[in-house]
Amino acid sequence: MMSSPELSAAIERWPIAGGFAISRGTKTEAVVVVAEVSLETPAGRRRGRGECTPYGRYGETPDTTLAAILAMREAIAAGLTRHQLQTAMPPGAARNALDCALLDLEAKIAGRRAWDLLGRPPPDQRTTAFTISLGTPDAMAEAAARAAHRPLLKVKLGGAGDPERIAAVRWAAPAAELTVDANEAWDDATLEHHLARCAEAGVTLVEQPLPAGRDEALGRIRRVVPVCADESVHARGSLAALRGRYDAVNIKLDKTGGVTEALAMADEAQALGFELMVGCMVATSLAMAPAMLVARAARVIDLDGPLLLARDRDDGLRYEGSTVYPPDASLWG
Repeated sequence: MMSSPELSAAIERWPIAGGFAISRGTKTEAVVVVAEVSLETPAGRRRGRGECTPYGRYGETPDTTLAAILAMREAIAAGLTRHQLQTAMPPGAARNALDCALLDLEAKIAGRRAWDLLGRPPPDQRTTAFTISLGTPDAMAEAAARAAHRPLLKVKLGGAGDPERIAAVRWAAPAAELTVDANEAWDDATLEHHLARCAEAGVTLVEQPLPAGRDEALGRIRRVVPVCADESVHARGSLAALRGRYDAVNIKLDKTGGVTEALAMADEAQALGFELMVGCMVATSLAMAPAMLVARAARVIDLDGPLLLARDRDDGLRYEGSTVYPPDASLWG
């Protein structure tokens, strides 16, 4: 006879190699929250893990996220299922960690891989973007030159000076495919000019150029480079309003509230005609592993979080250059 599931969670800090800068600031460590659900079975104790990254842009902190997860202890002990979790908690980082932990536990108990339980094709190896952090054009060119051997670079932008940054990175990495991420730093006055400079540099995708909720101009212009929603898109309910403004959506498990919603959202987004990007926060391989299930359907993969850390988990994903491989069961799923 099996016991009741037990839930625990903890905040972890993982140093970043150097620093990581976007339009909203710079950080030197990834602060993540890990949830673990364990259950004593006739075959021994089984544990499922999930990792999330609280994001201040959405009003999340590590402490509030940890508290939200631990508040579910009684419900988990009473047998709350992963499907019931979708309505028991709102989308966000806390639900992501718990959703992924529950699915990992299901897989560990069943002795099967998570994608088999979900009826999904197994993930395959994919090419991930490698992020060039925001800085001066010279600093970004230097970073791009060091990464010029990688096939796909994601360039962080910040508003003023962005055309110079784009040109500098292109000069330093002439053969790489470039995508850019403005993190809401442009405005209506600079939008078309900056998009034109991106087109000249051969950029293939622009993420979130305008602030979420103030992106109407994207529906009034001819988008000379495909534009991808990030901060403007969360779970499935946010998709319909983006039609006519965006060409793609960036699915991040910390926004959708877990892999369960992320997969459903990917299906709906494709049905609505959006291309898919799968993204991440700066985090360890434990956060990337469930996103690999979504990556199979995405055109652009941005799961380089562990590559930006000073070190990853011992059982982390295998990266060979920019190629990332599916997780072993010891890590997740």
